Amino acid sequence: MESCLKFYINGEWIDPSDPKPLDVINPATEEVIGQIMLGNAADVDKAVAAAKAAFESYSRTTVAERIELLEAIQAAYKERYGEMVETISAEMGAPVWLCKAAQAAMGPAHLGTAIEVLKNYKFEEDRGTITLRREPIGVCGFITPWNWPINQIACKVLPALAAGCTMVLKPSEVAPLNAAIFAEVLDKAGVPKGVFNLVNGDGPSVGSAMSGHPDIDMMSFTGSTRAGIQVAKAAADTVKRVAQELGGKSPNIILDDADFESAVGGGVQAMFLNSGQSCNAPSRMLVPASRHDEAVAIARTAAESVNVGDPKLKDSNLGPVVSKVQFDRIQALIQKGIDEGATLVCGGTGRPDGLDKGFYVKPTIFANVNNEMTIAREEIFGPVLCMLPYKDDEEAVRIANDTVYGLSAYVSGSDAERVQKVAQQLRAGNVHVNGAGLDFNAPFGGYKQSGNGREWGEFGFEEFLEVKAVMKPAAA
Repeated sequence: MESCLKFYINGEWIDPSDPKPLDVINPATEEVIGQIMLGNAADVDKAVAAAKAAFESYSRTTVAERIELLEAIQAAYKERYGEMVETISAEMGAPVWLCKAAQAAMGPAHLGTAIEVLKNYKFEEDRGTITLRREPIGVCGFITPWNWPINQIACKVLPALAAGCTMVLKPSEVAPLNAAIFAEVLDKAGVPKGVFNLVNGDGPSVGSAMSGHPDIDMMSFTGSTRAGIQVAKAAADTVKRVAQELGGKSPNIILDDADFESAVGGGVQAMFLNSGQSCNAPSRMLVPASRHDEAVAIARTAAESVNVGDPKLKDSNLGPVVSKVQFDRIQALIQKGIDEGATLVCGGTGRPDGLDKGFYVKPTIFANVNNEMTIAREEIFGPVLCMLPYKDDEEAVRIANDTVYGLSAYVSGSDAERVQKVAQQLRAGNVHVNGAGLDFNAPFGGYKQSGNGREWGEFGFEEFLEVKAVMKPAAA
């Protein structure tokens, strides 16, 4: 898909009320690859009205009807899979292989989970004289980011559809074209008119209008903590539910009995995946002070195996970051790390050799970092790893928890009991032990300024439900 100059409202593609074009830029070439139109509050009003009108009938659909709809979406998504892969890569820069294996694959993954949860979920149960009913919350507003675009669209839209909610989506204006394909998928699958609506735009014009809209019952936002605060403030006046998945500065504790080649090398690869543009990236690697230099040597070797280049090339495992704004911010933070005295192991400022166009960042590792440095406190959102020495397990936990964030954490070691003891002390919504990957049934979300609420699986599904207690008189 090259451009999306209309909005999907009430089952139709309609013109914006006040057309304002915005170019979509390929971060690998810095060239314009398409356009979208930016919406405004009037467009939001139309979309919300459609969703509100559709809620009355869609909320009453049966579980079997919603399962059938989700299965139709599965089939329609499969037909557009190749186009989705190419589109995501072109607009946000992830290597094609990564888009095929993970980025676009998040859609079917969340579809499968939503279907299984819906098949097995009990919407009603009796507890003596009380009948507990779980009912769809209403009209939902979704604001999603550019870094894992289909993942974050799918893990909101699909459970909301499964729960019986209607919705308005504002995808990131930086990488919006995949969302337009997704809208076409839902249309082909037969999602009823008004149930799903898409309005492109930026935060101040569309995001704020959605967050403060009196007819939106819930806002679900994924993005920066700064923007999440604005969403929550705008939503407060109408006392709507707000679910947020925000920033992270995730610690990766390598215990002294871990397999260092595997744990350190794997930690580097995990950090550089998606050009470091993941909210749960293991960006702070905590290593025993006594083995710091050994860990640094392993990390340097792992970084040297990373090929930075054109996302279309099979051997490129690190593409560009998404935009010049991100590139410039990352460069400034790398320089800040140098200025504050961290040891630059590899990488640094500027583009990698041989790449004079595109927003490419050198895979960068800093050693001898302390937790007071800017690079250890702020979410860099680029391929920059900080290595922090610690003296014992107690200090490792203290350093790990010394952050305003609490999305994910990682622990590696050979003593299972010790690893679990450390994991239990970490203030994070997700803890990965010894390289364990994601589980689509596990709740995804964070503590502290990493957000509130949960996504994925049954916990994510329940975010879209209200609980009603129906009380009956006791039997005579």
